[in-house]
Amino acid sequence: MGGAHEGEVARLRLPPGFRIKAFDSVGSTNDEAKALARSGAGEGTMVWARRQDSGRGRRGRAWTSPEGNLYSSLVLRPQRAPAEAALVSFVAALAIAETAETVLPDPSGVRCKWPNDVLIHGRKLSGILLESEQGTDGAVDWLVLGVGINLRHFPETTDYAATSLLAEGAPAMTPLALLEIYADRLAQWYHRWLDCGFAPVRAAWLERARGLGGPILVRLADRTISGVFVDLDSDGVLLLDPDDGGPRQRITAGDVFFTQPPAV
Repeated sequence: MGGAHEGEVARLRLPPGFRIKAFDSVGSTNDEAKALARSGAGEGTMVWARRQDSGRGRRGRAWTSPEGNLYSSLVLRPQRAPAEAALVSFVAALAIAETAETVLPDPSGVRCKWPNDVLIHGRKLSGILLESEQGTDGAVDWLVLGVGINLRHFPETTDYAATSLLAEGAPAMTPLALLEIYADRLAQWYHRWLDCGFAPVRAAWLERARGLGGPILVRLADRTISGVFVDLDSDGVLLLDPDDGGPRQRITAGDVFFTQPPAV
C-alpha cells in the first residue's frame, strides 16, 4: 500500500464495528474476505483494494477492475437462514443507490434493477456478489458481501450499457472517499434489516425499482418469459404476470431485460 493511500486509509471514518484491511492489488476482494471469515474474522471486517486482477460478479462473470473504482468486500455474520441472508443483496443495492443519490447532482435517474443491480438512467453502475458458508445449525455462519462501484471507469461492452459516477456528473473523489459514504449507508440499512426485517428494505427498493408495472423479459436457465413486473414478494422474489395469460410466476433467479426505454 502506497504512502498516500496509507494516510487516507488511516483517516477513514467508518461505522462502529467496521475494520478495514487495505491492499494495492488482490485477485478478488471476496476471496480475501472469505479467507478471513473462515479464519474467524468478526462481522464488519472489510477488504478494500485499489484494483482486482480476477474480479467476478454473479454466476462467475468477470468484473473489470481497473484502479479508480471502488472494490470492497465485507464479512457479515447475520445468524439467519440462507434464504433470508440472501436478502442482504437488496440491502446492498439500497446502500449503493443512496450513495449515488448523495454524490450525483441529479439523483432522479438512480434505479434498482432486480435482483441486485443499480442503474443510472438505465446504465449499470455497480455489481454485487454474495458468498456464504452454512454452519452446523443450518444458519449462515458467515456471509461475504462484495461490491464494485464504477467511480471513474466503466466497461465498454455489448452485453449491457454501463456508466460511472463521474460520467454522470459526480464530483471528483477517491474510491476511499466513496467508501465512507457507502459504508455509512450500508451499516444503516443492514441494522434496519436485522432489527425490522425485510419490509422496510422492500418498500425502499420498490420506490426505486426499474420497470415496476411495465413489460419485461426474464431470461431463465432454460427459457425466456415476457410479461409485466407486478411486484417484489416478501422473500425478494420477482412476481411476473406472463403475456400468455398464464398464472403469475415467481422468479427466483434470472436476468431481467426491459422492453421499453426508461422513464428518466
